[in-house]
Order: sequence, then C-alpha cells, then structure tokens
Amino acid sequence: MVKVTLKPGTMLNPVPAVMVSCGSGETSNIITVAWTGIVNSEPPMTYISVRKSRYSHQLISMQKEFVINLTTEALAKATDYCGVRSGKDVNKADVTGLTFEPAEKVSCPMIAQSPVNLECRVCEIREYGSHDMFVAEIVAVHVDEELFDERGRICLDKAGLLAYSHGEYFGLKRHPLGRFGYSVMKAKTRKRLNREKAAGRKGRHYQKKKRNKRD
Repeated sequence: MVKVTLKPGTMLNPVPAVMVSCGSGETSNIITVAWTGIVNSEPPMTYISVRKSRYSHQLISMQKEFVINLTTEALAKATDYCGVRSGKDVNKADVTGLTFEPAEKVSCPMIAQSPVNLECRVCEIREYGSHDMFVAEIVAVHVDEELFDERGRICLDKAGLLAYSHGEYFGLKRHPLGRFGYSVMKAKTRKRLNREKAAGRKGRHYQKKKRNKRD
C-alpha cells in the first residue's frame, strides 16, 4: 500500500453528525457538530468542539448546558441546514420543521425527531485556536421506545444513524460486521448468540403477523 503524505489536518473520519440544541425559550437554537465523542464512562462524559464565532458558542458558554441529539438519514437535510445557517439570522427549528420538547435535567430543549437525546452539563471549557471544547457530564439519556427489542436491548441499527466523512453525510451500515470481542469469541458463545438472534427474528415475525390479523 503506497501512502501519500499530507500536511497535518483533521483527517479523522468518519465522525458523528449530531445536532446540538442549546439556549432556552426564545433563544433556543440548534447547531450541527461533527467534533464530538466520549471521554469517560463513570461518570459518563462527552464533549463538543464549537468555533468561537458561532452563535451557539455564546449560548453554551453562558448557560453551561446543551443536548446532543443523534441524527438519522431522514434528518440529513435538517442536519446540514443547522450547520450552515446561523441562529442569529433564522429560527432553524421553524425552517426545518424540527420540534423542540422539554428536557428533564437541563433547561435547553431536546429535538423530538431525534431517536436519542443526551442531556449534558458543562464541567470544563478548554480553549484552543479555532474551537473551544465544552467537556460535559451526560446527566440523562432518552431513547425512542421503538428502538428496544423484546429483551429490552437497544437496537440502534434500526435508527438509520448518520455519520460525516470528509465533507459528506453517510448512513451507517445496518448489518454489523461483528460485535465487540467477536475476534476472540468462543464457538459455544457464537452459537448461543445466533440462537438468540434467530429467536428474536421469529418473535418479531409473530408480532407483525398478529398485528396484520388485527388490521
């Protein structure tokens, strides 16, 4: 494999494309962020990096709260719009048709159409050249009930989540290549998981057939 050497740059791809809601009341706003991730598990900590010039930067700096709203293929156009227009000039929720709903722990709203919402409280602001990093604790998580299977497992593959890679949006692959630890999984464990997966498919087929009969 022949490599081409480039100057240093932000070439870590793909990354999440999320909509971050911030502010409250009439100042409620949405900004699209691709620079986000997890930094700790106990307590659960995340971060977002926002340009100093963005309208949402001052809202988050003052309020010390925000909500990360995961995005889907169906929300791709709204996600893009909220990243290229400023909340100073336009009400992004009105233009995109997105709906705000109250959060439980923070005062800024959540986006109703998002399948997963993470309420966050800022613990630290790290200043860099072009962006500031808002490090925050995740204080509440909300997941669409339709993403749970009959065993109570969250099936994010059903959500059609969105990723961002080198200037373009992509839907995540719906069929996983493997689960965590599959490279060292014992044959006995693999067989058990396959049985459980088959039983889950059978149960969903039965429930669908039952609904069709009622209809």
